[in-house]
Amino acid sequence: MSELEVRSLTRDFHSGSGVTRALDGVSFAVETGEFLCVVGPSGCGKTTLLKCLSGLMSPTSGEALLEGTRISEPPEAMALVFQEYTRSLLPWLTVRGNLKLVLRRRGLGRDEIDRLIDNALASVGLGDFAKHHPWQLSGGMQQRVAIARALVYQPRVLLMDEPFASVDAQTRSDLEDLLLRVHAEYGVTVVFVTHDIDEAVYLGDRVIVLSHRPTHVDEVVPVDLPRPRDQVRTKEMSEFTHLRAHVLRHIRNDSSTPMEVQ
Repeated sequence: MSELEVRSLTRDFHSGSGVTRALDGVSFAVETGEFLCVVGPSGCGKTTLLKCLSGLMSPTSGEALLEGTRISEPPEAMALVFQEYTRSLLPWLTVRGNLKLVLRRRGLGRDEIDRLIDNALASVGLGDFAKHHPWQLSGGMQQRVAIARALVYQPRVLLMDEPFASVDAQTRSDLEDLLLRVHAEYGVTVVFVTHDIDEAVYLGDRVIVLSHRPTHVDEVVPVDLPRPRDQVRTKEMSEFTHLRAHVLRHIRNDSSTPMEVQ
């Protein structure tokens, strides 16, 4: 059984001008421990898809299942990292306080909470910044806090909605490599939405290519690049260039659409 399954998932939005179909029978499966990337044209509904997977939004029809159980509300075994880290972190709490907040309902003792927080911060290179507030950190460091907060919850599935889109190119490369290390260390299943095709090919075990709206799965592309990956050596490989061009060709050859759906 796949850890996460999406079966004929459809989502409509109603407005005064009628009905807009954002997702149209999207289906795919994610295996345990897999790093799955999702790309597609701007406005095709990638964020809508993640909201349905996370239980934050109900599909119009179809379903998403976690280990065979239909997702109808946010599952305890799942965590979501947003693009807008400045909005998701609480500025009046310290870094440690932001991580501690998500553990309040777990019924853990103080020593176990401290251990989990220390391990999560160490895994993202922020062990010395536990007493800082988010506003005292750079954008890249704040996003590391957001990742650590997801990890401290010990999810089986980690959903990530363009988490590196708001940082500069060098920081983005560093965060990509950080995420690969964390994925290997924790063994968590990752579904990673991105606009960046290079990022998807560099990070993923497979890449789901979505079509324009009404959105369906255009292709599932296996990424057979060796691990561990390196920002220079991996991206110099002819296989990387071929995969990148293949995914880009799919997106560019699809027909355009006039209205975005997030």
